Amino acid sequence: MNSTRQSLQQRIDDFLRYLRVERQLSPVTVIHYQRQLVMLMDMAINMNINDWTQLETSHVRMMVAKCRRQGSQAATLALRLSSLRSFLNWLVEQGILTANPAKTVRTPKNKLHLPKNIDVDEVNQLLNIDLADPLSVRDRTMLEVMYGAGLRLSELVNLNCQHLDLPNGEVWVMGKGSKERKIPLGRIAVEWLIRWLEMRQQYVKQDKAVFISIQRGQRISARNVQKRFALWGIRQKVRSHIHPHKLRHSFATHILESSGDLRAVQELLGHANLSTTQVYTQLDFQQLAKVYDVAHPRAKREKP
Repeated sequence: MNSTRQSLQQRIDDFLRYLRVERQLSPVTVIHYQRQLVMLMDMAINMNINDWTQLETSHVRMMVAKCRRQGSQAATLALRLSSLRSFLNWLVEQGILTANPAKTVRTPKNKLHLPKNIDVDEVNQLLNIDLADPLSVRDRTMLEVMYGAGLRLSELVNLNCQHLDLPNGEVWVMGKGSKERKIPLGRIAVEWLIRWLEMRQQYVKQDKAVFISIQRGQRISARNVQKRFALWGIRQKVRSHIHPHKLRHSFATHILESSGDLRAVQELLGHANLSTTQVYTQLDFQQLAKVYDVAHPRAKREKP
């Protein structure tokens, strides 16, 4: 490693250590930061930048332009710029920079990709699994908990037995940024958890995980959960592809449709910012717009 790369890399390494130790961000999040910053560092070296103090706003704009030419999507550019801003803000806090040169660079606008959900009838069709073998019981329990509590895939996989409060119908999960939250569990999810936990004792090998691989007796992998959900979607003849995130979206949409309480949905999903949750209001509006188009005599708008 030449001296320039070593100098630039050292600052990045110090920042990543700060994220791990002081901010206590998850290993996955730190890896995302690392990946983006290393790409930007390579661009900086190609611009003959030997030290981060030489970085100017014009350089950052050139980086964004180069990423665009290489075909990077708006979401990728936004992530890259966000990582760079955070890193440069940290350099300012350390007294290494006097100002953040990326602060005034606009983040490319992201196209609004609305989350896809399945309707209540399809959810009932998916969850209508009455097989009594351990694998089916485990899978239905995972589906019930995922949809019943709106968990992220990582939250479901990392669920431990001590996180369950079945008498009170509650579950504790560790979300993004190591933030804990308590979520209510529905009666049916609790019933299936009780049933699965009794069976689980036959297969578990000193693992505190709620959901385990039947074969290995250890915590189930995220990939295995994805495969099992997709398989049950096919078996239950659900029209759309079933994956964990779709159940989370469906949970949020159905709660919002029934309650109209966006703030409550934010808490249940564990979103740090309300703006993240507001995408579901757009979903709700789209449904209203469809009803309007069908029902109102003056609403026969031409499709673009």
